[in-house]
Amino acid sequence: MRALVLLAMMGALVGCTKHADKPWAHDPAIGLVSDVGGRGDQSFNDSALRGLETWAAGLAYSPSGYAPVSQAAFEASIPADVKALGPLPHLKVRPVVFQAKSQEDYQPSLRLSVESGAKLTIGVGFMLEKSVQAVARQNPTARFLLIDSPMLNAQNQPVVLPNVATLTFREQEGSYLVGVLAARASKTGTVGFVGGMALPLIKKFEAGFEAGVHDTDPKVKIVTGYTGSFNDPNAGKQQAQSLLGRGADIVFHAAGSDGLGVIDAVKEARAGGKNVWVVGVDSDQRHLAPNAVLTSMVKHVDLAVYREIQRVQAGTFKPGAEDWGLKEGGVALAPVAAALPDRAAVLAAVGAARAKIIAGQIHVPATLAALAEKP
Repeated sequence: MRALVLLAMMGALVGCTKHADKPWAHDPAIGLVSDVGGRGDQSFNDSALRGLETWAAGLAYSPSGYAPVSQAAFEASIPADVKALGPLPHLKVRPVVFQAKSQEDYQPSLRLSVESGAKLTIGVGFMLEKSVQAVARQNPTARFLLIDSPMLNAQNQPVVLPNVATLTFREQEGSYLVGVLAARASKTGTVGFVGGMALPLIKKFEAGFEAGVHDTDPKVKIVTGYTGSFNDPNAGKQQAQSLLGRGADIVFHAAGSDGLGVIDAVKEARAGGKNVWVVGVDSDQRHLAPNAVLTSMVKHVDLAVYREIQRVQAGTFKPGAEDWGLKEGGVALAPVAAALPDRAAVLAAVGAARAKIIAGQIHVPATLAALAEKP
């Protein structure tokens, strides 16, 4: 079994480096290990890949290899709020990407990245925390970036390793804005949330969403469902159909690839004449169903990956933890559908809530327990 896993990982490595005649073939390598959602989730993993491949390397991926990204595609990949921060010059790096199919793949993939000579190895997702920590301790001269989790000791307390930078996000803040939007826009008085695995990270989305709904209109009912995975779109579709059947007309998902099924369910319901919407997550998912996606709660994993590669290239890599929320530009709402009734008034309410969070006038709970303690 281990031999098969290593062979598959080596195949991923060869697939990224086989075009030795390409001008980027001798650029410094940057390794990236996806979580099980993998390439094509149109969400979290694809955001990280965008930061590495499209923005940092200036390359477009296809199954046959890389090619230079066109300027038009590059510009189109950068959302307006990131463009406002300034230019994103390409950094002359070579992506080395490993797609984990299970948690057993994490450590072998991370080791192969280090062995490939990567100047930085990126672990995409909190599920890689233990593996990144183990491989980082075994390779003290290699540098790592862990997305979505701090380093934790056996007592679940944060620790700092000298060769690991970590970045987490205050997902609850962006989710609060989704809650404000949903409460103002709902016509049935019921909104829904679909989560993937019922883990603390996903509960941050749920807690923020519920807080935003309740602070805006306590009479709005919230229905929820969890798929128990991040790579089963059928499970996402079933959960969404269940919530739609319970009266939800706006469904927010935080479910990785399972969210593709959530979007499909809402898209089909709209095609059948129902006035329902879905809110995407991590990346702007409007292109998946332009008539059904109301907005998306964007988490700028792409920018986090790009900035860390930029630091490594500049020799300013700094270990330790960072935490990005609305104030830091780490989370945001994608553009809201123009077809939303009373759009201007709804956006004004969202904008007011955003300003209060940034100013510290609203403190968004990160757990359901903290939400329950709110007055």
